[in-house]
Amino acid sequence: MISATIKNVDLIFETDAGLFSPGAVDRGTMAMLSVVDFPPEGRVLDLGCGYGVAGILAAKLIGGENVVMCDISERAVDCAKRNAVQNGVPDIDVRLSDGYSNVGEGEFALILSNPPYHVDFSVPKRFIESGFKKLALGGRLVMVTKRLDWYKNKLIATFGGVEIHRIDGYYVFVAEKRSRLSVRKKDGAKKGLSKKLQRKSERKNKGRTGE
Repeated sequence: MISATIKNVDLIFETDAGLFSPGAVDRGTMAMLSVVDFPPEGRVLDLGCGYGVAGILAAKLIGGENVVMCDISERAVDCAKRNAVQNGVPDIDVRLSDGYSNVGEGEFALILSNPPYHVDFSVPKRFIESGFKKLALGGRLVMVTKRLDWYKNKLIATFGGVEIHRIDGYYVFVAEKRSRLSVRKKDGAKKGLSKKLQRKSERKNKGRTGE
């Protein structure tokens, strides 16, 4: 068992030698949680939850019925379920899932992720691209890694912008799903339109939508 106090909430976790950071709560996760404000309304997804630190903290603050946790590891999911009970939030929805594959319903106000960053970028690429689709308008994807350039560029390309915090040797990225207009701007840029044509397209879209 390990214990931690995060955002003035006392937590206790059962861990396993086969799970990520079994001896203490990972410093990257702590860095990520230090910048997170949990939404008073809407649902939270802890993507790649491990033994459940981020999702269980969210549940303690906003209610377990508003939290989904998932992991590709059956061992992690079993451990997270036990930890949810241990911390008094047994109503968290904890699922076995490869990324978003078993997270099919609804839109989230917040997605939290500490992805594997010592391998290639295929996993975080899926997490970011599919995460954009899973968020409600105004929802945020918060991700922590030790790498900067790839994540910065990918998040800007997908969301149109990103806020970056450097904490304790980690980079914490906060990307918000903005209005449909900003998505159209991003799509126009990706199609290679000149700035003049993009402005013309935006004026045309405003006329159609009344924005």
